[in-house]
Amino acid sequence: MPGELRWTDDHCHLPDDGSVDEVLAAARAAGVERLVHVGTDLASSRAAVALATAHDGVWATAGVHPHEARHGVDGIEELLSDPSCVAVGECGFDFHYDHSPRDAQRDVFAAQIALAHAHDKALVIHTREAWAETFEVLDAEGVPARTVFHCFTGGADEADECLARGAFLSFSGIVTFPSAHDVRAAAARCPLDRMLVETDSPYLAPVPKRGRTNEPGWVPLVGAGLADASGHDLAVVAEATWRNAERCYRLA
Repeated sequence: MPGELRWTDDHCHLPDDGSVDEVLAAARAAGVERLVHVGTDLASSRAAVALATAHDGVWATAGVHPHEARHGVDGIEELLSDPSCVAVGECGFDFHYDHSPRDAQRDVFAAQIALAHAHDKALVIHTREAWAETFEVLDAEGVPARTVFHCFTGGADEADECLARGAFLSFSGIVTFPSAHDVRAAAARCPLDRMLVETDSPYLAPVPKRGRTNEPGWVPLVGAGLADASGHDLAVVAEATWRNAERCYRLA
C-alpha cells in the first residue's frame, strides 16, 4: 500500500527539533506527497510559513488555537499574503481544557472567520465540546466557502450540520479506533467530495501505531480506516481526498 497511492496530510504539526527532513522523507516514501503544516499561535504560524517556503510539497496555515485565544490575533493577518499560507487557523473553541476564557475564544474565532473571508482563505476549525457554540458563531459571521472541521470527532448528527454548511470533514487516526463508533458513523455519512485525511501529528497515531509519536507518513493508515468506515475502496478514498485537499486549499 505505501507508495502506491498519493496522499495529502491536510493537518499536521511538523517537528522543530531538526528532524523535519527525515520526517518529510519518510512521508514521501509512504506516498504522502503534500502536507499542510498548521499554526496555533503567532510564533508557530511564522515558523510554519518559513518551513513551507523552504520545502516543496509543504504549505502552511496561520492562526490562533482556542488555547491561545487570550493572546489575540495580532500579527496573523500579515502572514496571509504569503503564497505558502493557504488557510486561517486552526481556530475555534475548546471547552474541554478552557485554557483561554470562553469570551476570548469566541472573539478570536470570529476575528479569524473574518480574516478568512477578507483574504479568501480556507478556514480550519478546532472544536471540542462546543458544537452549538461553533455553529452559532459560524452562522453569525458567515461560513467561508472553504471550511474544514479538522480532526472531526462528532457523530452523524454533527456531520450533517457541518455538511449542511458546505464544510469538509477531516478525519484523523481516531477513525481507525474500534471504539470510535460516532466518528466512524460520521465517515459513513460523509460524501466522497467532502472528506479529507490528516494525522494531526505528533498526536493521535492511528491503529496499529497507537501510543507512538504520530507522523505524516502514517496518513495511508488513516486513509485505510476511513475507507473501511465509509465503505469505499482505498484507492477511491486516496484520490478523492487528494482532489478535495487541492480544491479546499488551492494547492498548486
